[in-house]
Amino acid sequence: MKVSLLQHTPEPDRTVAMAAHLCYSPSSIEDLRVRMEDSEVARLVGLIRSMGHLSPFEHAHFTVGIEGLSRVTSHQLVRSRIASYSQQSQRYIDQRGFEYVTPPTVRKDAGLLERFRQHMDDSRDLYRELRDAGIPREDARFVLPSAASSNIVMSKNARAWLEWFELRTCTRSQWEIRILANRIMRLLRGVAPHLFEVSGPPCITQSLCREGKMSCGRIDVMTVDRLPYKTPGVKEVEDK
Repeated sequence: MKVSLLQHTPEPDRTVAMAAHLCYSPSSIEDLRVRMEDSEVARLVGLIRSMGHLSPFEHAHFTVGIEGLSRVTSHQLVRSRIASYSQQSQRYIDQRGFEYVTPPTVRKDAGLLERFRQHMDDSRDLYRELRDAGIPREDARFVLPSAASSNIVMSKNARAWLEWFELRTCTRSQWEIRILANRIMRLLRGVAPHLFEVSGPPCITQSLCREGKMSCGRIDVMTVDRLPYKTPGVKEVEDK
């Protein structure tokens, strides 16, 4: 899997701080053009985050490009409502040589791994046979496996990204989308360190778990003095 930051609002931290400043002061729009000190940007972003006043975060947008994501995970990805997506189409792009993602649990068993790979090869062969027989791509794609990889462009505002990180960096999230979420979170922190300083699973950022009986148990050993959350080194599973 490869993740790239394609575009983002210029100076996203400062953009959000400007919006926050307008909310809590009698400033005119022209006043907002006055350059704020970096320390004031950090203070304002931290203030509204601590108050739960996240609407100013919606003024900063980030677009990422994702390559080599399985269809299994892309289907989970598009459930996020407040986002824009553009995905590579199996209807218009020939899939005779499609790439695929292999789950790490399958890789651990040599026998099952060989059968898994054979199944992928068989799917390729049947797809080619259908296409060679004149079956249109939109119908031949019915034999493609969920493991088939895809590329997608995804855009969200900062508030939507924060909410998505809460869900998808949780240890109970599916492994592939969790890797994706952690990679995107690190990319966004690189250009908006104040907006995403406190981001990740709520057990760490808020000392709170929303999983109920399904909790992984990590909340029981977390302490408030771990805040603000910094992403630890995540052991990532290679998908090729």
